[in-house]
Amino acid sequence: MATVTFKGNTVSIQGEIPQKGSQAHDFKFVKQDLSEASLFDYDNKIKVILAVPSLDTGVCAMETKKFNQKLADFSDVEAIVISKDLPFAMGRFCTAEGIENVISASDFRYNDFGSKYNTDMIEGPLKGLSSRAVFVLDRDNTIQYTELVPEITQEPDYDKAMEVVERLSSKII
Repeated sequence: MATVTFKGNTVSIQGEIPQKGSQAHDFKFVKQDLSEASLFDYDNKIKVILAVPSLDTGVCAMETKKFNQKLADFSDVEAIVISKDLPFAMGRFCTAEGIENVISASDFRYNDFGSKYNTDMIEGPLKGLSSRAVFVLDRDNTIQYTELVPEITQEPDYDKAMEVVERLSSKII
């Protein structure tokens, strides 16, 4: 079982996250308009999945805004930020912050992502929410990059994730 820390305190997560080279699992999520979608709806695109505890925190908000900016020039990449926030809250955040290059995905209805990617914290004050992780998938849904951020209150390594996106992408706007 993997662990992360929250403000320096060790927290166990559900299990081991999928690793580079493994096939990504499909998962359902709820979009801002309450419609449902799944990862495989975005086939033939490079996918960047941002697992976060809640967009209602400074670090999660900053991460989403930075990836929104960094991915703006890539026409063949879909970014998905997933948390258990309600779609309404995610929608308000994305509208207020001008998030146009990241799809907000709520895992509140099925917990499909958390259970398949093993990111959910199973203890500590944020028990039940996702730990912070980044996955980059190629067009065939093979995982090409993973990062389980060791400390929940820290941002991921943007440069490493973007190196993989740039290597996989052929369509810069």
